[in-house]
Amino acid sequence: MGINERLARIRGVRRDLAIDGPAWTREPDRDFETVTLPERDCDLLRDLLIAERVETVVEVGLAYGSSALAIGEALTTVDASHPRHIVIDPFQHRAFNNVGWDLLRSAGLDAITTLLPQPSSIALARLVSDGFVADAAFVDGSHRYHEVFVDLYFLHTIVRPGGLIVLDDDWTPSVRTAARYFEHHLGWIVLPEAFAAGTHWTLGRDPTAEAVPRCRALRLPDCPVEPSFEEFQPFWMAAASTRNPHRC
Repeated sequence: MGINERLARIRGVRRDLAIDGPAWTREPDRDFETVTLPERDCDLLRDLLIAERVETVVEVGLAYGSSALAIGEALTTVDASHPRHIVIDPFQHRAFNNVGWDLLRSAGLDAITTLLPQPSSIALARLVSDGFVADAAFVDGSHRYHEVFVDLYFLHTIVRPGGLIVLDDDWTPSVRTAARYFEHHLGWIVLPEAFAAGTHWTLGRDPTAEAVPRCRALRLPDCPVEPSFEEFQPFWMAAASTRNPHRC
C-alpha cells in the first residue's frame, strides 16, 4: 500500500471518529467529548509534528485515540524509514475497552505503534533505562501535579535536545504548574503560536479568568540544562513567563 492509500485510510478513521464518535464510550454521558482532544487541536498537533519532521514520538494517554491518530498521520506523512510511536496507557483495556487501540488498528497504524499498558512512571523509566530517544512527546495522562511532573521528568531525558513536548489541558492548575518548573528552571521554550488557533479554556474553568490555549508546545534547549539546587526559585509565581534564563 502506497503512502497516499495509507494516509487516506488514517484520515478516514479520523473523520469518522470526529463525526460519529467512537463505537463505545465510558460513563458518564459525553465522556468522549470531555476526554478526547478536539479535532482542530489534533490537526494543529499533526501539522506541528510534520513541520518538525519527527520520526519517533512518545504519547502518554490513549483513551479514545484522537491524538494518537493525528500523530500517526504525521508520522506517515513524514514517511521516515523507521517511524515509531510509543503509546502509554494502563487504562486502555480496563477503562476504555480497547476502543482507542482498535481505532489505531483500523487505521493500519499498529504496524508503527507500540502500546505499553503500564503506568507512565514505570513505562517511561524503562524507556530511559533502555536508552530510548524520541523526537517529540505528547502528554495527556494523569492530571495530578506530581504525576505530570514525573512524566515531564522522564521525558526531559527521553526527548532529544531541541525536540518537542506538547501538553494537553494546560488550563488546569496542576498541569500548568508542573510545566512551569521545566520552563523556568530547565530552559524549556514555549512555542506560543503552535496552538494559538486551537481550543481555548479559561484558567481553572473560572469564567472570569483568562482564556488560554488548551495545548502548550515546548521546545527543549539544544544544550540540556541541569541547574544547581542553589539556583532554585519559586516557579509557581512565574506561570505566565516564557523567558529562557539559561544559555549554552
